[in-house]
Amino acid sequence: MPKDTVPTGSNWALLREAQFQVSHKIPGTALAVTYDLGEWNDIHPLNKKDIAKRLFLAARRLVYGEDIAASGPRYQGMQIAGDKILVSFDQIGKGLAIRHGKTLQHFAIAGADRKFVWANAFIQHNKVVLSHPTVKHPQAVRYAWSNNPEDANLISKEGLLAIPFRTDHW
Repeated sequence: MPKDTVPTGSNWALLREAQFQVSHKIPGTALAVTYDLGEWNDIHPLNKKDIAKRLFLAARRLVYGEDIAASGPRYQGMQIAGDKILVSFDQIGKGLAIRHGKTLQHFAIAGADRKFVWANAFIQHNKVVLSHPTVKHPQAVRYAWSNNPEDANLISKEGLLAIPFRTDHW
Protein backbone atom coordinates (compact mmCIF):
# COMPACT_ATOMS: atom_id res chain seq x y z
CA MET A 1 0.00 0.00 0.00
CA PRO A 2 1.13 3.61 -0.38
CA LYS A 3 3.07 5.21 2.48
CA ASP A 4 1.15 7.24 5.03
CA THR A 5 2.22 10.86 5.44
CA VAL A 6 0.76 11.07 8.97
CA PRO A 7 0.42 8.39 11.66
CA THR A 8 -2.83 6.47 11.19
CA GLY A 9 -4.52 3.25 12.17
CA SER A 10 -3.56 0.22 10.11
CA ASN A 11 -5.01 -3.23 9.57
CA TRP A 12 -1.62 -4.40 8.26
CA ALA A 13 -0.01 -3.26 11.51
CA LEU A 14 -2.63 -5.19 13.49
CA LEU A 15 -1.84 -8.29 11.41
CA ARG A 16 1.91 -7.91 12.05
CA GLU A 17 1.19 -7.48 15.78
CA ALA A 18 -0.89 -10.68 15.83
CA GLN A 19 1.85 -12.60 14.01
CA PHE A 20 4.41 -11.43 16.57
CA GLN A 21 2.18 -12.39 19.50
CA VAL A 22 1.57 -15.87 18.10
CA SER A 23 5.28 -16.41 17.44
CA HIS A 24 5.92 -16.11 21.20
CA LYS A 25 3.07 -18.33 22.31
CA ILE A 26 3.67 -21.36 20.14
CA PRO A 27 6.87 -23.31 20.86
CA GLY A 28 9.14 -23.94 17.93
CA THR A 29 8.18 -20.82 16.00
CA ALA A 30 10.10 -17.70 15.05
CA LEU A 31 9.39 -14.46 13.26
CA ALA A 32 11.42 -12.83 10.49
CA VAL A 33 10.72 -9.13 10.08
CA THR A 34 10.65 -8.21 6.39
CA TYR A 35 8.61 -5.04 5.98
CA ASP A 36 11.52 -3.42 4.16
CA LEU A 37 11.70 -6.01 1.39
CA GLY A 38 8.32 -5.78 -0.32
CA GLU A 39 6.91 -3.49 -2.93
CA TRP A 40 4.14 -1.05 -2.06
CA ASN A 41 1.86 -2.52 -4.71
CA ASP A 42 2.55 -6.25 -4.39
CA ILE A 43 2.17 -8.48 -1.33
CA HIS A 44 4.70 -10.95 -2.79
CA PRO A 45 8.18 -9.40 -2.55
CA LEU A 46 10.64 -9.93 -5.38
CA ASN A 47 13.61 -10.06 -2.97
CA LYS A 48 13.26 -13.64 -1.73
CA LYS A 49 16.99 -14.01 -1.04
CA ASP A 50 17.07 -11.57 1.88
CA ILE A 51 13.88 -13.05 3.31
CA ALA A 52 15.51 -16.48 3.18
CA LYS A 53 18.62 -15.15 4.96
CA ARG A 54 16.49 -13.82 7.84
CA LEU A 55 14.52 -17.05 8.08
CA PHE A 56 17.77 -19.01 8.09
CA LEU A 57 19.07 -16.95 11.04
CA ALA A 58 15.90 -17.79 12.95
CA ALA A 59 16.28 -21.49 12.09
CA ARG A 60 19.93 -21.54 13.15
CA ARG A 61 18.99 -20.15 16.55
CA LEU A 62 15.74 -22.06 17.04
CA VAL A 63 16.55 -25.46 15.55
CA TYR A 64 20.32 -25.66 15.93
CA GLY A 65 20.63 -23.67 19.16
CA GLU A 66 23.31 -21.33 17.82
CA ASP A 67 24.00 -18.27 19.97
CA ILE A 68 23.48 -15.70 17.20
CA ALA A 69 21.41 -12.58 16.66
CA ALA A 70 18.36 -13.88 14.84
CA SER A 71 15.89 -11.11 15.61
CA GLY A 72 16.02 -7.35 15.52
CA PRO A 73 15.30 -5.10 18.48
CA ARG A 74 12.09 -6.01 20.30
CA TYR A 75 10.13 -3.54 22.44
CA GLN A 76 10.77 -4.14 26.12
CA GLY A 77 9.35 -1.11 27.91
CA MET A 78 8.98 2.64 28.09
CA GLN A 79 9.60 5.31 30.67
CA ILE A 80 8.04 8.76 30.60
CA ALA A 81 10.53 11.46 31.57
CA GLY A 82 8.84 14.87 31.46
CA ASP A 83 8.02 15.63 27.84
CA LYS A 84 10.02 12.65 26.53
CA ILE A 85 9.56 8.91 26.32
CA LEU A 86 12.53 6.57 26.64
CA VAL A 87 11.97 3.23 24.92
CA SER A 88 14.04 0.18 25.81
CA PHE A 89 14.51 -2.96 23.74
CA ASP A 90 15.82 -6.47 24.12
CA GLN A 91 17.28 -8.55 21.29
CA ILE A 92 19.59 -5.63 20.45
CA GLY A 93 22.66 -7.73 19.67
CA LYS A 94 25.68 -5.42 19.70
CA GLY A 95 23.46 -2.35 20.04
CA LEU A 96 20.92 -0.14 18.32
CA ALA A 97 21.64 1.59 15.02
CA ILE A 98 19.99 3.46 12.16
CA ARG A 99 19.61 1.56 8.88
CA HIS A 100 19.63 4.46 6.47
CA GLY A 101 19.84 8.20 6.88
CA LYS A 102 20.90 10.04 9.98
CA THR A 103 17.62 10.18 11.89
CA LEU A 104 15.22 7.56 13.14
CA GLN A 105 11.93 7.45 11.28
CA HIS A 106 8.46 6.05 11.81
CA PHE A 107 8.19 6.58 15.57
CA ALA A 108 4.94 8.28 16.62
CA ILE A 109 3.87 9.54 20.03
CA ALA A 110 0.58 10.73 21.49
CA GLY A 111 -0.65 12.42 24.63
CA ALA A 112 -4.00 12.10 26.39
CA ASP A 113 -5.76 13.35 23.24
CA ARG A 114 -4.73 10.08 21.52
CA LYS A 115 -3.58 11.96 18.41
CA PHE A 116 -0.33 10.50 17.15
CA VAL A 117 2.34 12.67 15.55
CA TRP A 118 5.70 11.69 14.08
CA ALA A 119 8.22 11.95 16.90
CA ASN A 120 11.68 13.40 17.00
CA ALA A 121 13.70 10.29 17.79
CA PHE A 122 17.32 9.50 18.55
CA ILE A 123 19.36 6.70 20.09
CA GLN A 124 20.99 7.31 23.45
CA HIS A 125 22.65 4.53 25.48
CA ASN A 126 20.82 1.82 23.48
CA LYS A 127 17.44 3.40 24.18
CA VAL A 128 15.32 5.47 21.82
CA VAL A 129 14.39 8.92 23.11
CA LEU A 130 11.17 10.37 21.67
CA SER A 131 9.59 13.80 21.84
CA HIS A 132 7.54 16.30 19.87
CA PRO A 133 7.03 20.01 20.58
CA THR A 134 3.22 19.68 20.58
CA VAL A 135 3.13 16.67 22.93
CA LYS A 136 3.97 18.01 26.39
CA HIS A 137 2.76 14.93 28.30
CA PRO A 138 3.37 11.89 26.09
CA GLN A 139 1.57 8.67 26.94
CA ALA A 140 1.97 6.23 24.06
CA VAL A 141 4.36 5.17 21.33
CA ARG A 142 3.94 3.40 18.02
CA TYR A 143 6.74 2.21 15.77
CA ALA A 144 6.38 1.12 12.16
CA TRP A 145 2.63 1.22 12.75
CA SER A 146 1.31 1.73 9.25
CA ASN A 147 0.31 -0.13 6.12
CA ASN A 148 3.70 0.53 4.54
CA PRO A 149 6.47 1.21 7.09
CA GLU A 150 9.34 0.78 4.63
CA ASP A 151 11.02 3.96 5.95
CA ALA A 152 11.16 2.57 9.50
CA ASN A 153 14.87 2.31 10.13
CA LEU A 154 15.69 1.16 13.67
CA ILE A 155 17.95 -1.89 13.49
CA SER A 156 20.45 -3.82 15.54
CA LYS A 157 24.10 -3.33 14.64
CA GLU A 158 23.82 -6.74 12.99
CA GLY A 159 21.40 -5.16 10.51
CA LEU A 160 18.16 -6.79 11.71
CA LEU A 161 15.00 -4.65 11.71
CA ALA A 162 13.22 -3.67 14.90
CA ILE A 163 9.88 -5.39 15.36
CA PRO A 164 6.90 -3.03 14.92
CA PHE A 165 5.01 -2.30 18.14
CA ARG A 166 2.57 -0.08 19.96
CA THR A 167 2.24 0.70 23.65
CA ASP A 168 -1.42 1.74 23.47
CA HIS A 169 -4.54 -0.34 22.92
CA TRP A 170 -6.82 2.59 22.21
